[in-house]
Amino acid sequence: MPDRVYPPVIAAAKLMFRVLDLRITVDGARHVPATGGAVLAANHVSYLDFIFAGLAAQPSRRLVRFMAKHEVFEHRVSGPLMRGMHHIPVNRAAGQDSYRQALAALRAGEVVGIFPEATISRSFTVKDVKSGAVRLAAEAGVPLLPTAIWGTQRLWTKGRPKHLTQRHVPVTIVVGEPVAPTTEHDLRTRMQELLDQAQERYPDPGEGRWWQPAHRGGLAPTPEEAAELDARR
Repeated sequence: MPDRVYPPVIAAAKLMFRVLDLRITVDGARHVPATGGAVLAANHVSYLDFIFAGLAAQPSRRLVRFMAKHEVFEHRVSGPLMRGMHHIPVNRAAGQDSYRQALAALRAGEVVGIFPEATISRSFTVKDVKSGAVRLAAEAGVPLLPTAIWGTQRLWTKGRPKHLTQRHVPVTIVVGEPVAPTTEHDLRTRMQELLDQAQERYPDPGEGRWWQPAHRGGLAPTPEEAAELDARR
């Protein structure tokens, strides 16, 4: 499919990263195949995660087609961009249509990006994951790439003010080795392992603890508290 919109958007994003001097580290980019389909399954801590997760595919010269809620496609600004980049709208009322689009993209040799938790994790741990990523990889016969993103929550996350112009923020992306399609539990476990690695390696500038998970001494809600907060909305 022609990509006239995606490359300029990537260039603009990279320019903004440089202006803000974001300290971006990508580990495991070699695991993204240079050709053929793959499912990139990432954790979700920020509204900006899809922008950063796509960087993992840049060394392989791949463009990731992300699955995102259909409301983003209906926005007057983001909608034309999302459609121009051939991302895949997800309408929970018509989930099978989204699944078929993603499956067709994988069979056409595309890399499809999925956030299996479906919503942002307030606890900054990996929540229970949905079955879609595992099912798509299995049905399409493509590798499943567990991925962890860390640091983006400091820029914009659920329940916190935006800090889109904050400078010098470290952002870490870790792509794990491809795994054969397995169970949702196995995928969640592997994603949490990668997230633990990203958190352990992350440079700590000592600027408050709200963006750290409770089990690491941070002020984020525990997974149980986060589930209660989500249930209220």
